[in-house]
Amino acid sequence: MQAMLIRDYGENAVFEAAEVEKPEVKSGHVLVKIAASSVNAVDTMIRKMGEELPLAPQTPAILGMDFAGTVEAVGDGVQDYSIGDEVYGCAGGLADLPGTLAEDIVADSNLMAHKPKQLSMQEAAALPLVAITAYEGLMRAGIKEGQKVLVHGGSGGVGHVAIQLAKHFGAQVFSTGGGEKQLALIEKLGATSINYKTESVEQYVDKHTAGAGFDIVFDSVGGANLTNSFTAAALNGQVATTVSMCELDLTPAHFKGLSLHVVFMLIPMLHNFKREQHAEILRNLAQISESGGLTPVLDEQRFSLAEAGQAHARLESGQGMGKVVIEN
Repeated sequence: MQAMLIRDYGENAVFEAAEVEKPEVKSGHVLVKIAASSVNAVDTMIRKMGEELPLAPQTPAILGMDFAGTVEAVGDGVQDYSIGDEVYGCAGGLADLPGTLAEDIVADSNLMAHKPKQLSMQEAAALPLVAITAYEGLMRAGIKEGQKVLVHGGSGGVGHVAIQLAKHFGAQVFSTGGGEKQLALIEKLGATSINYKTESVEQYVDKHTAGAGFDIVFDSVGGANLTNSFTAAALNGQVATTVSMCELDLTPAHFKGLSLHVVFMLIPMLHNFKREQHAEILRNLAQISESGGLTPVLDEQRFSLAEAGQAHARLESGQGMGKVVIEN
């Protein structure tokens, strides 16, 4: 089969087209003909940092985690899938799991689900990693109807899904962005936009919560921005973040009694730990999407499998809106 390989990691790492052996289905897995995949920030980190990250596969490596496609073969012990089923998931591209920048993947059946019926393959491929992340963060924060939820980075991959899911669960949603396009997308998704470049945290907390703070802050920016999340959160509030690889003074969180939830959705893939939970979340997300509660935003530029390098560059440029998708 055709695949795009990384032979050496680094800032100047390039993808190389190659013919590789088509994988064979095995017990508990399914063979999927990939129609589309998408690029996530962690994919670009692996390409550049390689062995500096404990989750990087050995080279030559097939990167890519998200996919949507059609089942070609079903392994022993798999009950939920048949040949011809349209599926989506996040199942490779790290550690010993070959990735999705190829024509086919053998995916653990616990890391996938049936594709939302009304979504295209490209739309479905955009969802798994970011949607599982957003869903897990909101669930761990105990989201409830009527709460005020702040999403930092609402025009990004995780953020634009978190807005939609929070609205689906009945929350009143607010979100930060830093440009006209970003703010327009946030409004289109149904959240109240906040320009973090022109409004201080104190200003928008006063404006939207009368100074009380937000019940939940979903911080898809993280790092130093967590300090802003602590400031924006209500007393005994919940903060969920996807980026916490930093040193930070937790004193503000202490005096507010905040709960901090660190979401690292790759744990089931890396450690073969409760992978079935990802399948369950993906099934729930498909139902939400089919009910009209979740539609991914795709970047206006599309890429072929041979253009995987350009797709990575598009994501890294910061010029894209929504998810960068590759048509395999």
